[in-house]
Amino acid sequence: MLQSSLFQEVEGKVVLVTGAASGIGRAVAELFHARGAKVVAEDISPEVEALARPGLVGLIADVGRDGTAEQAVATALDKFGRLDVLVNNAGMIFFKPIVDTSRAEWDNLMAINLTGAFLHSREAMKAMTPNKRGAIINIASYASHFAFPGIGAYAASKGGMAQLTRTLALEAIEHGIRVNAIGVGDVVTNIANKEMPDGPAFLAKHGEGAPIKRAAQPTEIAEIVAFLASDRASFVVGSMLMADGGLTARAG
Repeated sequence: MLQSSLFQEVEGKVVLVTGAASGIGRAVAELFHARGAKVVAEDISPEVEALARPGLVGLIADVGRDGTAEQAVATALDKFGRLDVLVNNAGMIFFKPIVDTSRAEWDNLMAINLTGAFLHSREAMKAMTPNKRGAIINIASYASHFAFPGIGAYAASKGGMAQLTRTLALEAIEHGIRVNAIGVGDVVTNIANKEMPDGPAFLAKHGEGAPIKRAAQPTEIAEIVAFLASDRASFVVGSMLMADGGLTARAG
């Protein structure tokens, strides 16, 4: 009985997910849709259109470009009448020392990882405020708290995501909108594919260094997103819920 009620808790919600063509974003979009939500799945990759089905709209768009957030929120309103949940998941990474990082590389990563979350959160807030309820979930990282050589731009963007989450949470809660983040560890996705021949295999191997001795699957993170979007998390505001297999516990 309890399991059935959990599956129904996002039923009827309207959800916008960025970076939804693969990995965590796709798992989130598919989980919410399977449990009765209406979903706008946004990604720069045309592959996002393959997700389209009744109640799930694919939108090809670049999260960091001016006008994209407005278009995405308008799509949710036009297709489904409102917006209840935003999941800022779009992200990228590259491995390079800061001294070797170009301005263009830095700006591109920040546009996707941080500016896109700012723009989508801003527009989602405008849509949610009249309804006096909503949830924004940001996919952050263990790199929001600590770093290692070669991920300077990524770590800076995820540190910024943590502070964006906290500040927006304080501004949004008076309107009934809860803002939280998930600090993910290694998850078996394609995020590192541009950096190496087999990104998922690299992340699976890298995850073995966590206290839990493995990386996560995208569906595991999607379940946490569903929790934060639900009324079960009604008292969770401005938090960074760590889902990193114990990495930050050990680092602390």
